[in-house]
Formats: sequence, structure tokens, C-alpha cells
Amino acid sequence: MTDVFNSERIILASASPRRKELMSLITENYEVMPADIDERVDLIIRQERIAEALAIRKAKATDVSGALIIGCDTLVLCDGKIMGKPKNRVDAYGMLKTLSGKTHSVLSGICLKKDDKIKSFTVETKVTFYPIHDDEIEWYLSTGEPFDKAGAYGIQGYGATLVKGIEGDFFNVVGLPVSRLKRELISFICGE
Repeated sequence: MTDVFNSERIILASASPRRKELMSLITENYEVMPADIDERVDLIIRQERIAEALAIRKAKATDVSGALIIGCDTLVLCDGKIMGKPKNRVDAYGMLKTLSGKTHSVLSGICLKKDDKIKSFTVETKVTFYPIHDDEIEWYLSTGEPFDKAGAYGIQGYGATLVKGIEGDFFNVVGLPVSRLKRELISFICGE
């Protein structure tokens, strides 16, 4: 099945080192070309579809003729509030306080684009946090880990100590739903 990936020029439209690492689990035959887009969205888009809308925008912004572009975006949704990457320490603290003791959704939007052909989808994983005390939040902030991650935590790092359980794809929480993406890529390439 890996031969199917070698027949394409594949571009990952993301600057995320985590996505790059996860993409390598699918294929080594890809290049990175980060998309620079305006991430503001219209209020008419349902919250559950915002990550997918941004992934589509990233794929379109990275348009390279004949190449298969993969656009990605991940966000955290808790109590009806969207959490992207924190703006600063106070913002990160507030996000972690909101997530404390609750279950939230991690939504990754993916867009596959080649010339005029586009396919997009969203993968949702539910994550439950233990109650987090203020001193634990302060400790976690001191690690520096929360500041470049949606929801202000990284499940693959120190943030794992905050997680009580997950329902769904672990790698989706890291930033790329690897197994679903592999299957969608094969289907997209093979025209299924």
C-alpha cells in the first residue's frame, strides 16, 4: 500500500512539528509547506466545523498544481467555548482551569486537495481531565509546554498527567488523526 503514496507529490500544509512527526507514520514521501492564512472565521460556521473550514482554507492557500495538499487544523471545544492556542500565560491558565475536571472535544479538521478535487472531514476525540489544582496548573505552565498547543496542553508530554481518559483517536489529540488520514489518503489517491 505504501506504493500509492510514492506516486504523488504530497505537501503537508502545516508548520507543526507534531504533525510532521505523525505524518511520517503514514509516509516519508511528503514535504512541508506551511500555510499562512487568516484564521478568523464567520460566526455562521458551526463550532464543530471550524477546524475543517480552516483546514480547507490552508489547503487552498497552499495550492500547488498537481500536488496533493493536506490542510489540517485542531481546536479544543469545552462548554461551548473554542480554545485555540493560548495568547499568553493568563489565557493558558484560564483554559486549563476551564478544562479541569471536565470532558472536552478535540476536533481536527483535515482537507485533501489536488487541483480541483477536494475532500474534507473532521475527527473528534473526547478527553476527560482530572480536577486540576492551581499549584498543578502553575507547575504545568512553568514547563512551557502549553503555549503552542490548542487548549493549552499536550497529551504527548507533561499534559498526559492531567488526563483521566480519552475516547477516540489518541493521535487526533496530538494533532493528526493518523489512521483515518491514511485511509482517506488511499481512497483519495485511488479515486474510491
